[in-house]
Amino acid sequence: MFARVVASHRSLAAISHRSFLRSATKRTSSSNASASTANAKTASAATQQSSKASGAAAEDAAVPIGASLLAALAGVSVVSAAAAVVENATADSCLPYTPNGQRFSQDEFMGRFSRMLLACDPRLLLYTEDQVLQAQELLERAAAGSIGGDDPAALNRSLWEARRITDAALHPDTKEFIPRPFRMSGYVPYNGPICVAMVASTSTPSLLFWSWVNQSQNALVNYYNRNASSPMSNQTLITSYSAAVGSALAVAFGLATFIQKRYPAAQAKALMKYVAFPSAVVASSLNCYIVRSPEITTGVPLTDEHGKNVLEGATSQVAAKRGVESTTLSRALLQAPVYFVPPLLMGMLPPFQKLVQNNPKARVPLTTFLLLVSFGVGLPVTTAIFPQVAKMDIFSFESHPFLLFFTFAQSCSTAIFPQVAKMDANDAEPQFQHLVNPQTQQPYKVFYYNKGL
Repeated sequence: MFARVVASHRSLAAISHRSFLRSATKRTSSSNASASTANAKTASAATQQSSKASGAAAEDAAVPIGASLLAALAGVSVVSAAAAVVENATADSCLPYTPNGQRFSQDEFMGRFSRMLLACDPRLLLYTEDQVLQAQELLERAAAGSIGGDDPAALNRSLWEARRITDAALHPDTKEFIPRPFRMSGYVPYNGPICVAMVASTSTPSLLFWSWVNQSQNALVNYYNRNASSPMSNQTLITSYSAAVGSALAVAFGLATFIQKRYPAAQAKALMKYVAFPSAVVASSLNCYIVRSPEITTGVPLTDEHGKNVLEGATSQVAAKRGVESTTLSRALLQAPVYFVPPLLMGMLPPFQKLVQNNPKARVPLTTFLLLVSFGVGLPVTTAIFPQVAKMDIFSFESHPFLLFFTFAQSCSTAIFPQVAKMDANDAEPQFQHLVNPQTQQPYKVFYYNKGL
């Protein structure tokens, strides 16, 4: 009996032990299953977050081509509309037409600004070569006195428009056609998108590539708008191009590398849009100076107020130096409204900040519009600081360096005063001293020269 009881207890213990093991196994399996489910959910959430982040980054990096093209068209249209407003507003108040005169007074900043704004009008690119030649023929007939009309004001406006069309397409010295991408009227539609790409670049390779494209285009603009009376060798062109491209890439690469190493990724990306400004200033100025520097050695012709050379075959190195230096400075000043103003407006004005934050895709189109408008207005402003056809007063302050520096600094600091290059008679080249104007039989007091653009 006792043995049966012991056996029964042992059997119950074994059964209880097996039940405990099965229960523990079930609990362990259930815990493992729960942990696996939790890990799967966590991994799924992480994957979703990563996908969302990647999608947001891809969406932010994507460039809306269609919207950017519309923004570029809008920017060019605004510049064209501004030129049309100026042309219509001054139709009845402009100066009477003269073959070698100007539509606006070049002694005032507003006159030079209006002239340059009309010269940079993108609509001038729409005229065909036949239309340009017809405008040139009209001017030749007017110079010969074989044209007239019942409405002098309308004829006067037609002649000024014909002059504007020919000046935009033909080189003032050679009278040859300038290719459209390298005309002053083509600066906004052709060079503007390149500048947009530079400002919008957030990586070093893209910035370097567009800097090279920009300086290549600038070199050709400088060449086609140079003073053609001074010869230019292929060696000078190669040197200028190499120096401009090399300096642009060096400055862009150096600043981009410094920013990316010095600042966090997000802050570095925001600062990259300002790298284009200093690199463009250095490169454009150097490019312009090297291309135009041969003029300083050969000199440029001096003319009277009618555009006639005062001394055939003679050139002035002093005038050439003034023209090259003022043009170089203008090219440096031009970069400010192009590369600095749009990023500054987008970073400081709340409406632009909010627009870009709520819609990151709007950054490139907005930059495109602001840059093209700044370009179209900034180019006439900077080129108007110094008149293209400058005048040299024989009786001057050049023998007093501090007065000359004051005049030069004043012209740079404010655009409301015209820049008049002056030269003392004692310091002038001997061949220009005591020249007599054949029409007045009096010594020349003022000389004019084409300083280029």
